[in-house]
Amino acid sequence: MIDKYAVFVPNLTNRAENFTSGHRACQGCAEALAVRHVLKALGHDIVISNATGCMEIVSSPLPLTAWNVPWIHVTFENAGAVASGVAAGLKVLMRKGKIPEKRIVSVGMGGDGATTDIGLQALSGALERMHKDFLYVCFDNEAYMNTGIQRSSSTPYGAATTTSPAGKDSIGQHTWKKNMAAIAVAHDIPYVATACSSYPFDLQAKVIKAVESGGPAYLHVLSVCPTGWRIPSHLAIKYGRLAVETGVFPLYEVQDGKYRMTADIPKLRPVRDYLSGQGRFRHLTDTDIDIIQKRVTKEYDKLISLHKSNNG
Repeated sequence: MIDKYAVFVPNLTNRAENFTSGHRACQGCAEALAVRHVLKALGHDIVISNATGCMEIVSSPLPLTAWNVPWIHVTFENAGAVASGVAAGLKVLMRKGKIPEKRIVSVGMGGDGATTDIGLQALSGALERMHKDFLYVCFDNEAYMNTGIQRSSSTPYGAATTTSPAGKDSIGQHTWKKNMAAIAVAHDIPYVATACSSYPFDLQAKVIKAVESGGPAYLHVLSVCPTGWRIPSHLAIKYGRLAVETGVFPLYEVQDGKYRMTADIPKLRPVRDYLSGQGRFRHLTDTDIDIIQKRVTKEYDKLISLHKSNNG
């Protein structure tokens, strides 16, 4: 529920660019695009706590910045803790009359390494404390891309990285991608969703819903990385759509514990369509792809079942 502060009213027609051009992201970086859309939906009454990672590095070369909103660079592991401290501190300042009372959303941001690995403890604590006006966004490019394409717990099964190389005795990443959205749901918070910058209106709508939930809220955004995924830079949007169309990365939301699929995919495409053309998967055999297909189908069917049980 929205609290006593002025109602936060972002909208999908907002043209303000709070993440500006001129930053140093790689060509075709879908993470930079995702950040841009998230900020367009959020508006100006926010404070961002941004963990070390790609977006921090490319956007803040001293003395320049790509951010047109209050922005704090924090260490790899504590974006959740800093963002929760900002949320609490703002409310104290308002209560004491130090700043005017209005709705200000504290936004934590991090990549998959800063979220699913190094920062998981701080994020879990922030979600457990049920901070109001608190949103955390994970921009998931499925490895530690900024430091050399090392594996993370969000790296998918079979992907080759510099620390999970493929070879005669190795398939590459040998564990399955951590389901971070499900971990967030387990905290019984008001709103959790997955999103992708290849579906910008779905992404912005979910940002708005997350804020309107009152918080805490969690968004997990697939952010295609041409450099780390070994694809041409102009195909980032295509591969984001393929991730959704094959069921590899389903789009859904969980509002007050109820699941709802948000992308209508009447029939999933084969996962081979998504894996094909990505250099990180070029070593996979037909048997490997069949294993991945079975896993994707199983997990997607679980989500469909939850959607049907919640929506009739």
